[in-house]
Amino acid sequence: MERKLNRGVYAAVGVVVLLFAGLVYAWSVLAVPIAEEFTQASQGSLSLTFTMCMIFFCLGGFVGGLLNGKVNVKINVWVAAVLFAAGFFIASRATSLTGLYLGYGVLAGFGSGLAYNAVMSTMSSWFPDKQGTISGVLLMGFGLGSFIIGKVYQALTPAGIGGWRTSFLVMGAVLFAVLAVGGFFFVRPPKGYRPAGSVEPDADASKSRVPAAATVDLTPLEMVRKPSFWLFFAWAILLSAAGLAVIAQGTGVVGQVGAGAVDAGTTATIVGLISIFNGIGRVIFGGLFDRVGQRPTMLIVDGAFFVSVLIVIAAIVLSSLPVLVAGFICCGLSYGGITPTNSAFANAFYGSAHYPVNYSIVNLNLIFASFGGTLSGMLFDASGSYLSTFIALLVAIAIGTLCTVLIKK
Repeated sequence: MERKLNRGVYAAVGVVVLLFAGLVYAWSVLAVPIAEEFTQASQGSLSLTFTMCMIFFCLGGFVGGLLNGKVNVKINVWVAAVLFAAGFFIASRATSLTGLYLGYGVLAGFGSGLAYNAVMSTMSSWFPDKQGTISGVLLMGFGLGSFIIGKVYQALTPAGIGGWRTSFLVMGAVLFAVLAVGGFFFVRPPKGYRPAGSVEPDADASKSRVPAAATVDLTPLEMVRKPSFWLFFAWAILLSAAGLAVIAQGTGVVGQVGAGAVDAGTTATIVGLISIFNGIGRVIFGGLFDRVGQRPTMLIVDGAFFVSVLIVIAAIVLSSLPVLVAGFICCGLSYGGITPTNSAFANAFYGSAHYPVNYSIVNLNLIFASFGGTLSGMLFDASGSYLSTFIALLVAIAIGTLCTVLIKK
């Protein structure tokens, strides 16, 4: 297949697969009609479904990395398709939170992680010359999936108690079909593949269009012994937690700034801007990594995120909705710089030989970062204002910037 299709086709397939696999991030939208039926469940216990989904997403990516090279990557994609179908079926039949935890949290989360690792390790291997850019393009699909498909779910879910169950059945079937067909396109490039227009690594570096890669390939065990790994891991946790906190509390912030004068549809649109610009930011910062390298890119992400949070704080203090919209757009763009940097960093610092496992280990930061929304909610409960949450985010970003400065290759 690699002789008949150009690498752009593989990238397009990767974006489509991640667009659907990223649906699991739309939990806040999917959960609205579920909460109307499960009235006995607290918000915290219902939110645990998404936390479990994120944990098993990370575990699925890690297992996918371990199986890379041992099992044909197509098998990983097809297993993910089965897990999605089974997960959404079980969730659609759930009569208790246990069913949601198992179906959506465990099975769908694990399937999403498998698919995610398969796309990032396979499709990005066709772009050794543009690791940052391809990571950004692929991850744009993953980021926009929750917004686009979440909106479709919102529009098509039948009104009334239990209408979400039919939507879950349909989504499970669609996810299965997309991944089952997409799996056929998971083909690795020939060994030693170099894209047209690039030169061999031992040629004059000034003439090469391929950015400098790691001088050695480190195993996962060697990678986790490096101070650079732990500094980057801390950076990813702090900034990802900040981004997830903004997403988790976005609706509440609009309510505080708008003082109850903003309807539900407008609120959803304003908060949705974070996801839209998060997807755009992934492409922008992924390309920036290829152009200027690791440290400048991370410092720009740090600075942009810091300024974005300051804008949101100004919106809260001034009770200005237009300023808040600008702040959410900036937060989305800044948060979008984290995920492509994770991918490009793992490849540039530790090599491509063990990239599938190394990248999945770097991605484990999401397990810890996923509690960012919970902690921000606790700060609001304690203070009665989201101002305390965003002041805490400034501290987290400042510490992350210190980690950026200390990273040495």
